[in-house]
This record gives sequence, structure tokens and C-alpha cells, in this order.
Amino acid sequence: MEQDSIQLSDQEAADAPPGGNVCAPARYVLIGLGWFNVALGILGLFVPLMPTTVFLLIALWLFSKSSVRFHRWLYDHPRLGGPLRAWHVHRAIPLSAKRAAIGMMSLSWMGVVLFVADGWLVPCALALVLVPIGGYILRRPSLPA
Repeated sequence: MEQDSIQLSDQEAADAPPGGNVCAPARYVLIGLGWFNVALGILGLFVPLMPTTVFLLIALWLFSKSSVRFHRWLYDHPRLGGPLRAWHVHRAIPLSAKRAAIGMMSLSWMGVVLFVADGWLVPCALALVLVPIGGYILRRPSLPA
């Protein structure tokens, strides 16, 4: 029995997901979600208190499942790609980002204690979420900002 081989054009190969294991409708959903996260990440550059890198990491993962071209574009982007490459290579978080994240989590918790919660149930539940996240952030290696 003879094997049929399909040759992809350069454009089709660039657009294909790695491994090609995602059906077309799911691929388009993943690409759409990826671009939505890129938009949120870019918005985070201009809106105080909104994270940037986390949305770009999500977008990078979504693109890794759906489009090599978009994954490569985001990873190699001169402005957006730096933190993504640092995370990929070193699993590192810049010191300035660590400070901002821990500071904002602390301010958020204090804001809930002072202005939102009537008792200690909500602040304790929030602390049960924020403390492990803060610990994870602090345990990651640091890179100069």
C-alpha cells in the first residue's frame, strides 16, 4: 500500500499548530483567545494595576497549541517578548514585577479588611489564596528589571 504524502506550502506550515493535533474549529477558538489575551496584555501596559506578562504567557501557550506563526511572533516580539523569553529560559520574574505583585496583593488584602469585609471569613479566605501565590512569586529566581 502506497503512502500519500501531503506537502504544505511555507505559509500553511507556518500557520499549522505544532503537531497538528487540534481540529480547525478549536484552532480558531484558541487563536481568538490568544489574541484576546494579547489585547489584555497590551492594555495592562497602560492601565495601572493590570498585569501584562500573565496575559501574554497565556496567549503564548494558546498560540503554541494553534499557530506556530503567532507563537513565534509573540515570543520574538521586541517589546512583548522579553519577559516571555525570561520566563521560558530561566523561569524568572523580574524583581520589579515581584515587588509590584506582592505590594498589590498586600494592598488588596488590606482594602478588603478595611473597606469590604464585615468579619474575618472573607479576609481569611482571601489570604488562603494570596499567600501561596505570593510564596510562589517570591521563590522564583529574580532577574534585574
